[in-house]
Amino acid sequence: MLLALAGCGAGGFSLEKAEVDRSIVTGSISSATSNTADAGMASDETTIRNAASSADLQGLANQAVPWANSATGSRGTITALAEIGDAAKGRCRQFDVSRESYDGVTMYRAAICMTPAGAWQTQDFKAL
Repeated sequence: MLLALAGCGAGGFSLEKAEVDRSIVTGSISSATSNTADAGMASDETTIRNAASSADLQGLANQAVPWANSATGSRGTITALAEIGDAAKGRCRQFDVSRESYDGVTMYRAAICMTPAGAWQTQDFKAL
C-alpha cells in the first residue's frame, strides 16, 4: 500500500500541465448598472438645479446651500452661488456644488439659466 501511495506522489501535480477553467466567471457588470447610475445623476442634477434656482441670494450672505435627493440618497452643498445678467437679457446663476453619493464625493461647476418661458434650465454641469 505504501508503494501505491508513493507512486501517486511521484507523478505529482504540475502547474505546467494545469489548464485554465474557462467555465468560471468571477465578475461581470451588467449594462443596467450604468443606466441606473446615469438616471441617478440626472435626478441629482434636477435636485441641485431646483435648490440653486430657489435660493434667496440676498438672504444667503455667501452661505452654502444644502441639497439632498431622497430618491438617490445623494447630498451636498452649493457654494459660490452668483447671479449674472438681468430679466431683459436673461438671468443665469453660476455655482460650485459638491455631490456625496455611494460612489464618493465629487465637485462640480454648474450654471443654470432662466428660459424665456420662465423655467430654469441647466446650461453647464462639469466635474472639477
